[in-house]
Amino acid sequence: MPIDDSRPIWIQLVDDFRMRIVTGIWPAGTRIPSVRDLATQAGVNPNTVQRALAELDRSGLTVAERTAGRFVTADAAVLDAVRRELAVGATDTFIAAVTAIGMDLAQAGETLAERWPASTTDESGEPS
Repeated sequence: MPIDDSRPIWIQLVDDFRMRIVTGIWPAGTRIPSVRDLATQAGVNPNTVQRALAELDRSGLTVAERTAGRFVTADAAVLDAVRRELAVGATDTFIAAVTAIGMDLAQAGETLAERWPASTTDESGEPS
C-alpha cells in the first residue's frame, strides 16, 4: 500500500483494511495477520497498525480475541453497512465530478450505464 503524505497513516491503513474486508481478501470470520506482520508489510510502526486495528474493532469490523488473535466479523449486517458506506462515498465523489463538468442526471446515468462492466450485468443490461 503506497503511503500518501496528505493523510494520517493510520487512517490510510483503516481504509486499506476495510477494503480488504469488504472485497473478501480478508473473508468474514477469518483471522487477520498479526500487527507485526501488517506493520512489516506496510513499512510502518506497529503502533500505527495497532491504532488502525483498534478503529476496526471499534466499528465492529474486527473482533480481537485475547489468545487467538483478531478476526473479521461474521456479522453480515456490519459488512453490508460498510459496503453501503463505501458506495455512498464513491457515489458522492462521482456526482461532484460529473456536476462540476456540467452533466445532468440523465447524462451521468447514460455514461455510467455505458461504462458499467459487462460481467456485472445480466442480458437485459440490469445489474446482476
